[in-house]
Amino acid sequence: MAHQLMTSVPALTRLQEPRSFISSLGSPSISKSNSNGFCASPIQCMSATKVRDKAINDNRRSANYQPSMWSYDYLQSLSNGYVGESCAQRIEKLKGEVRLMLDNYKEVDDYVDALHCLEIVDNLQRLGVSYHFEGEIKRFLNSIYNKRNSRRSSTYHAKENQESLLYAASLEFRLLRQHGYDIHAHGTLSSFMDEKGKFKSCLGDDIKGILALYEAAYLLGEEESTIFHEAINFTTTHLEEYVKKHNDDDGYFSALVNHALELPLHWRMVRLEARWFIDVYERGTDMNPVLVELAKLDFNSVQAAHQDELKYVSWWWRKTGLGELHFARDRILENFFWALGEIWEPQFGYCRRMSTKVNALITTIDDVYDVYGTLDELEQFTNAVERWDVNAMDQLPYYMKLCFHVLHSSTNEMAFDTLKDQGVHVVPYLKKAWADMCKSFLLEAKWYSSGYIPTLDEYIENAWVSVSGPVILLHAYTLIANPAKEEALQFLQEYPHIIRWPSMIFRLANDLATSSDEVKRGDVPKAIQCYMHETGASESDARLHIRDLITAAWMKMNNKREGDENPDHLLLPNNFVQFAMNLARMAQCTYQNGDRHTVQDNSKNRVLPLLIHPIKS
Repeated sequence: MAHQLMTSVPALTRLQEPRSFISSLGSPSISKSNSNGFCASPIQCMSATKVRDKAINDNRRSANYQPSMWSYDYLQSLSNGYVGESCAQRIEKLKGEVRLMLDNYKEVDDYVDALHCLEIVDNLQRLGVSYHFEGEIKRFLNSIYNKRNSRRSSTYHAKENQESLLYAASLEFRLLRQHGYDIHAHGTLSSFMDEKGKFKSCLGDDIKGILALYEAAYLLGEEESTIFHEAINFTTTHLEEYVKKHNDDDGYFSALVNHALELPLHWRMVRLEARWFIDVYERGTDMNPVLVELAKLDFNSVQAAHQDELKYVSWWWRKTGLGELHFARDRILENFFWALGEIWEPQFGYCRRMSTKVNALITTIDDVYDVYGTLDELEQFTNAVERWDVNAMDQLPYYMKLCFHVLHSSTNEMAFDTLKDQGVHVVPYLKKAWADMCKSFLLEAKWYSSGYIPTLDEYIENAWVSVSGPVILLHAYTLIANPAKEEALQFLQEYPHIIRWPSMIFRLANDLATSSDEVKRGDVPKAIQCYMHETGASESDARLHIRDLITAAWMKMNNKREGDENPDHLLLPNNFVQFAMNLARMAQCTYQNGDRHTVQDNSKNRVLPLLIHPIKS
């Protein structure tokens, strides 16, 4: 993956058009900086044409990456028409109608009303519009949680004559835990188990409850692993049987079951899930037309904002010249797609634009280490990043000068925005993250050069850093937190669990999708090959083991969403915690059934509905 940063972008809250923004920059010039300082003025990137011409006869490896299928002119032409006052007014009217709907459920003593409101909250989330109703949702869930505590059990367990208790209890459990409430599986989900710790066989006829339990189970933590494994084995068996019996059914519920078996809701990219669910929910017999209209209009309105942001990062990318490096991936749209998956809400446009730059730089530098650089050059580049000094560029070959130039200036300029707006100097923390990643890249290059195959533990201890998660998340904190706190940055630079586990999922998901191709082209062995070499396992068994490690990492991350990973004195913003979770979700999305970051044909069917085509009314 790759990430980038450059230009003297002020702390943009509104996106300027590329042409007018270029004019506002004036004539950039190169300026000196010390090892920890900021560039006093923007640095003009040099053309990469020399690199391309020089490299033609260079006897180096090549990954034969295809050029971008998304031309600059095409991206600059994007527009979906869902802008303007009339669209905004209609959205506000529909939001008012939904608020009235939610106001009907201020008291939730009644079983039916409580369940109905839980379903509304779930639908609002899956349709991608719950961010408009955070206060109302919080009030309702507080009421559910408080009444639950007063009864010391689920709201529903006393209603033995009610239909689908499993469905109601599982939905309540999932929503409460998702929103950070202290709710335990023991006494909730375990109440549906017999004395042997197995889920009761009579539940097998309640397929709606089975699906709800399946989705709820993926929010369990590692201390609840016994219930998790029982729940997943029990529900998966029944859901797969349902699919076999309803193989030709294209209805609403069958779509939900097939979708869940492919990947659980908790692991899915939030925005892509919303786009899918809008179409499915509209087909359901219980669909609410107000919710459908709001979801469609809001999706299209937010898509228009995302298109404007994509125009900006596309302009920035062309300005750097890095897209002309013949050996590296030209993937600015895919890098924006990552940022969109990590934080999609319209108010975080600045974070998305800067995160895209980080992503683009990571991709390019990754290709420098994986594909093109010699070992001597890679050691020089790593040293330059550690020193964080433009004078260190002198010994670098031209293509590395270009990479370091954009990395240094872009990071410093983002850090300058943070210093100007919040008074916090973040360069030392950001440069450490970049240096750590480059050192991990270098170690992998040395392994490749020497033919060394590490153990799986040895590989993973380095690879969760080389996958770039720490770089992405350190930048994300400075972009989201307002203000960023020195003590929180010190905490995060030690790479606690909130950084480690999403990065672990990122690495392992990446390896499942890309390792075969990378090994064929001569890359260092990945997790699968390391495990096979260490244990003698077959490739299929190794892949099962890696999938088990991904599940274990998710359970650890579920554990660490609260408590010591978000201590009161640090108050890591919830948006940052969600960003970290979404990084793992984006890894699952990108590397599901292939590499959608590098191979564009794999990603096209997701990019088009999310960024290019609006939903038809």
